[in-house]
Amino acid sequence: MKKQKSTTSKPTKKTRPAIKTVNQYLSRVPQPARSHLNKMRAAIRSAVPKDSVEIISYGIPAFKQKRVLVWYAAFSNHCSLFPTAAVIEKFKNDLKPFSKSKGTIHFPTAKRLPTALIKKIVKARVAQAEHTKPH
Repeated sequence: MKKQKSTTSKPTKKTRPAIKTVNQYLSRVPQPARSHLNKMRAAIRSAVPKDSVEIISYGIPAFKQKRVLVWYAAFSNHCSLFPTAAVIEKFKNDLKPFSKSKGTIHFPTAKRLPTALIKKIVKARVAQAEHTKPH
C-alpha cells in the first residue's frame, strides 16, 4: 500500500527579497546609521576612480573597478568600511580610536565620521588594487 502525500505544508518563514541595488540596501538602513552611511558613501565615491561602479557584493554595498575596491555597511551602532587587512595595517596608528578587526573598521554612529581619513584609506586601497593582479 502506497503512502499518501501530506496535503498540509510546513509553515514558511517570510523573508525579504534579496537586495539587488545600493539604493535598496540604503532604504533598509534605519537612521542615524543611514545618514552616516550616506556620508561614508560620498567620501568613498570622491576617492575612487570616476569609472568605478557601485554594486552589491556579499549582500552589502561596494565600489568596484576591475575588482572590488572597498565594501561598506551599516550595523546597529556603527558603519563599517572593509578596505582589506593590508590597508588597515598601513593606517593602524590613525585607526587607534576605532574598533577594528582584520578586514574591517567600525565607525560609531554616535561620533562624527572621519571623512578625510576614510578618503585617505580608500585612496590607499585603490593604489594597492592597481599594483596587484585581479583574481
